[in-house]
Amino acid sequence: MKQQPETTAARPGRVRVGLRVLRGWRPTFRRVRSLVRTAVTSFIVLAGTFWLMPGVNARGLVGLLGMVVTVAAVGALLRPLLLALATVLGGFGALVLGAFVQVIVLYVALSLAPDTHVANLPVVFGASWVAVALAALVNWFADAGTDDAFVSETVRLMSRVRRIEERNGRALPDPCPEGLLIIQLDGVPAPLLRWAVRAGNLPHIGRWLRTRSHRLTAWHTGMPATTPAAQAGILYGDTSQVPAFRWYEKDSRRLVVTSRPRDAAEVERRLASGRGLLRDGGISISNAFSGDAAECLLTVSHASLPGRSTRGYAAFMTSPYGFTRAIVLGVGELIRELHQARVQRLRDVRPRVSRGGAFLALRPATTLLRDLNVSLIAEQMARGAPVIFCDFVDYDEVAHHAGPARPESLKALEALDQVLGILERLSAEAARRYHLVVLSDHGQSQGATFRQRFDESLEEVVTRLAEGASGDGRAVAGATGTAEEWGRVNALLTEAVARRGPTAAATRAAMRRHTTDGEVTLGPADEEARHIEEHDPATVVIASGNLGMVYLTRYPGRLKRAQIEAVYPLLLDGLVAHPGIGLVVVDDEAGPVAMGRRGSHRLRDGAVEGEDPLVPYGPMARTDLLRHQEMVHVGDLVVLSVVEPGVDEVAAFEELVGSHGGLGGWQTEAVLLYPSGWHLGTDPLVGPAAVYATLVDWLDRLGLRKPDVEAATGTETDVEPERVTPPVGG
Repeated sequence: MKQQPETTAARPGRVRVGLRVLRGWRPTFRRVRSLVRTAVTSFIVLAGTFWLMPGVNARGLVGLLGMVVTVAAVGALLRPLLLALATVLGGFGALVLGAFVQVIVLYVALSLAPDTHVANLPVVFGASWVAVALAALVNWFADAGTDDAFVSETVRLMSRVRRIEERNGRALPDPCPEGLLIIQLDGVPAPLLRWAVRAGNLPHIGRWLRTRSHRLTAWHTGMPATTPAAQAGILYGDTSQVPAFRWYEKDSRRLVVTSRPRDAAEVERRLASGRGLLRDGGISISNAFSGDAAECLLTVSHASLPGRSTRGYAAFMTSPYGFTRAIVLGVGELIRELHQARVQRLRDVRPRVSRGGAFLALRPATTLLRDLNVSLIAEQMARGAPVIFCDFVDYDEVAHHAGPARPESLKALEALDQVLGILERLSAEAARRYHLVVLSDHGQSQGATFRQRFDESLEEVVTRLAEGASGDGRAVAGATGTAEEWGRVNALLTEAVARRGPTAAATRAAMRRHTTDGEVTLGPADEEARHIEEHDPATVVIASGNLGMVYLTRYPGRLKRAQIEAVYPLLLDGLVAHPGIGLVVVDDEAGPVAMGRRGSHRLRDGAVEGEDPLVPYGPMARTDLLRHQEMVHVGDLVVLSVVEPGVDEVAAFEELVGSHGGLGGWQTEAVLLYPSGWHLGTDPLVGPAAVYATLVDWLDRLGLRKPDVEAATGTETDVEPERVTPPVGG
């Protein structure tokens, strides 16, 4: 029988909102303090701006005080209008408007103030961003580095959204039902998270564990340890369609890269079965796939910017604590990145890779995306979405280039802990009683790259060994560039060029060289795919971390060992003998076999000849490799780099000091943090599909999952899972 939620969990809806409105009419101490602080901050910011910008000035102290009042009044009048305009524009239009909101407010205020002089509009544009930077700095000092101002602005957004939902008759009935918020911390290894908690660097996660509101466990990802494979399993319960981050398909003779929106959409079509984790009204935010969500925001497979109905997006773009704050913080991250990279070079920290180029340009975007994700989550919690799944990529991006356990990566992890604390505070304003589950999709392993160690790439090794082949066997092409970080950028730009209006036209003109069939693809993925398509090579080499796959494209299906040795007599033995390669998996007459320099391991029956090559890859290696061999579109040869004994370092085939995709080190040790009193489907959890089954079970018990028959037909059934009321997340 279905149990009703505890009465203590009930939250008043309209009554509470009404009381808040009444309270707003009287000058509470908190509001007076907020007004005083705002006035003091504005005075300091404007004084600093006028001092730094010679083209803008006020006549005396009285003129400056008058300017403070004028800016506040103009902002109060204009921001609601600009918010409405941003809501109408939606998507990329709101993004462009967000860059000019501060300019508009300051320009109008300067024009109205009698004792103020302004030179021209470009000067005002510069002054507005100087003012934003100073405001961010002053608020940072005032809040001791916390995000109180950002949280307060987001709480006001949630209150507005709830009032709108109630006026439109969409408010949830009392008592408020349960909800589930799933936060993915991309790439965070379980051992590192445990160490950071013990060191006291993650105060919010540490508090949850010490007060026993949550439990922390590790789950084994298996191979491939990549975001697309993990999300395919977590969101759909099926990893068979995703053998790596990218792969070659012999039947269509093309390269598939999951950071490209059209490829992600195609993979999602193969995965979709009507049983996605988010199918029953769920929300997908910043993910690779949608999980059959009712609404997708910043999701690669849907290449979608938030639309006009997404008020949180518009509010973020027009708020002084939203887009402009994120830009200022992003510039700060850029400066910090330049300093950290220089420190690594001067101290000769090894292993290390170049931290310039695309990564330097994209790192500030992670700050913007992080704050935008929080705003989008807040709006959906205020609306009462039953389940929300959001991926935060901050740690993964930094750890790829700095190293998984380096200080800058730990700083990114601390920032994500701060985000969890913000979401915990915001959940008090939500329309549901949200429980918080935190997980990662994989870990990361450190090590000098394959090229750094041996002065040649995997593609060059295969090219050299293929010289003994007959015919056109020497034609080798590779897809080994670092393309993962471009996924969400490409999704945003693809959606932008598909819209109408002047901003979309400008984007199409700017991205013309990088647009194919309406899709924008920055980074190496599109160039590699085009090269393979145009040259139709006989051999294709793919890299995903320390996982490599070799495809012999002239032959359909997956070749067996004898066939490969007949066509490429030097290839297999040459790869096995290479000091940077730990093992090569190939199909034999008795099934797949893992071959090392001093022995082999038959994966089906576990028979070992000589030294077992699987030992350095952990006790689950045989299961992981066997399951990987059963996936579609796996290469004719599967290659794993060597694992250094004692330090568990791997040699990535991409130019990344922190990598994931194959086996070895921390890359297969992911995190699951969940409310105490909840139970795992299996313990330990092995594979993303096991995490999917556990999450579906929790949704069932919360009453948020329709039975499969009802979901497929839209009809009512008499079968209903028992509903429980677990402890509140956080």
